[in-house]
Amino acid sequence: MMEKTYSLEEALKAQSALRVAAGLEPEQFPLEAFVGMISDEIQVLRELGKSDDQIADLIRQQSKIEINAADIAANYASPEQRSARRE
Repeated sequence: MMEKTYSLEEALKAQSALRVAAGLEPEQFPLEAFVGMISDEIQVLRELGKSDDQIADLIRQQSKIEINAADIAANYASPEQRSARRE
């Protein structure tokens, strides 16, 4: 039997609906945690030749998140750090 998987977009929609139903405010993340959460994507973009400035620009263009290259560099979770958290 195949394992069921869902996109981040679908998971966020479901979480948002549950938070609204429960009368909770939207979940908030400190910048440090956010960068840690997106470190997989940062790694791939770096491997594709994107700079942290370019990555920060993309984030700012697509969201209300105020971030710069220094924030990314200071809070990026290495592959080793990410795998340790998953264990």
